[in-house]
Amino acid sequence: MTDRWTRAEERYRQREADRRYRRDDQAWAEDERRARHARADPHGESDEWDDYEDATTVIPRYTDDEPRYDDPDYDDPPGYDDPADYADPSGYAEADAYDEYDDEPDEEPEPPRRRAGGAVAARGGAGGAGPRRIGREAAERRGGRAGGRGKRSRAAARKAVERKRRRRNMWLIGGLLAVLLIGAVGFAAMRFAKSMAGPEDYAGQAGPLVVVQVHPGDTARQIASTMVDKDVVKSSGAFYEAAVRNTGMSSVQPGFYAIPSKSPAAEAVAALLAKNARVGNVVVSEGRLLHDQHDVNTGARKEGIYTKIAAASCIGTGTAQKCVTAEQLATAGSGSDLAALGVPSWAESSVRAAPDRSRQLEGLIAAGTWDFDPSAPPQQILKQLIGASAAGYESTGLLQSGAATKLSPYETLIAASLVEREALPQDMPKVARVIVNRLEVGQQLQFDSTVNYSLDRTEVATTDSDRATKTPWNTYAMTGLPANPIAAPSLNALRAMENPEPGPWLYFVTIDMKGTTLFTQSYSEHLRNIQKAEQSGILDSGR
Repeated sequence: MTDRWTRAEERYRQREADRRYRRDDQAWAEDERRARHARADPHGESDEWDDYEDATTVIPRYTDDEPRYDDPDYDDPPGYDDPADYADPSGYAEADAYDEYDDEPDEEPEPPRRRAGGAVAARGGAGGAGPRRIGREAAERRGGRAGGRGKRSRAAARKAVERKRRRRNMWLIGGLLAVLLIGAVGFAAMRFAKSMAGPEDYAGQAGPLVVVQVHPGDTARQIASTMVDKDVVKSSGAFYEAAVRNTGMSSVQPGFYAIPSKSPAAEAVAALLAKNARVGNVVVSEGRLLHDQHDVNTGARKEGIYTKIAAASCIGTGTAQKCVTAEQLATAGSGSDLAALGVPSWAESSVRAAPDRSRQLEGLIAAGTWDFDPSAPPQQILKQLIGASAAGYESTGLLQSGAATKLSPYETLIAASLVEREALPQDMPKVARVIVNRLEVGQQLQFDSTVNYSLDRTEVATTDSDRATKTPWNTYAMTGLPANPIAAPSLNALRAMENPEPGPWLYFVTIDMKGTTLFTQSYSEHLRNIQKAEQSGILDSGR
């Protein structure tokens, strides 16, 4: 009897373990409800259980390796006493003759479970269909409610996340707008404070002189910006306010100006308008040479271009004055780096072949008024002047003029320097024609200006000895053009050489101090014209 009850208890515990370890993959609560329904209707067909057969839906049951009670190898645990051996007479006793107790007792059915609504699913109906139908309908109702609740819960969760995200974005946008608003208010306040205080300006004693360039077409605001870049004034606003209050600003010309640095704006404007403020402005007259010459009759020195540039390069006054010397310019002008000197490509080969390096730049600085930066080194000053002159030469059509005269651009420049030295402006086109006509027939030019070019002491008349001296420029002793220009030609002389006046002339001579010049094709007539010049005294020599 004891063994049978023990085995019954063992089977009961096994069933309970099976129910405990089996689960559905959707919800433990639903699984428990279905298990209760299965126990309430053990004989009915269950259509409630999920047919999902994935092996993961069943948790493996733990199996003890120890011998079971009904195994042959099973021994009673130590200290176990058979109930028959109990000393208490109320203990268990073995049954003697009751065979009906030899079978295992029937398992008592579990009492019906109460459902969620409190109703008991009673057995009844044919074949137990009632409980099964009631269980199925109730399960469906419960499943529908549970499913609805699940869907509503997920939707509510999504809405909550969305609301949280929107709130977070609104906070971020609001914070950004607040930062921008604060920055804008701060910037406006700073600008307002500055406007109330006025533009920044230097105060006190000014610093050393600096060179400032005013470009063609510069407005007062552009000049103010240049002043700030050169540290003449502290702010462009301060200079502009001072400039618009000074009516003299309208008379400022393009060029270079020496102005004290770190000046109060009003003082900077006054310094710009001062008469001695402009520097680096040189006037090269027509027919001027690079080097100085002296007049034979008066002994006066005729300043050359290098001397003129040196005088225009001075900055400051007294002991603080700084100038570039004529000697420094002559040394720089004799250099072999023609590109660094700004020599144009159309003159480079001829300049490189010049017989006298000290005269190789002759004629490349044109007659006119030029601006240069006086604070620059000598080589850079020459480059500025040569570059500006070349641009002026080319603007007349120099590079295309050779088709009519059969001269290269550099040869045209040489011939134009002869025209400049020999003729007055009204006679230049005729003198240019004489040069072209003589070169065409291979006749010597025989210009006195080419004799005087290499002389330190000069006059209009020349001596027989001077005319007989062979030099690279003396056209009495050679055929063709001189080796290089003999002076700075004007643009008028260059245009005359590019477009000579048509005519047969081969000779000309100036017969009086007024500059009257006679042209002829006949040599005998030319001799008679020379006698007229001698009678006027224009050909008298001081040597």
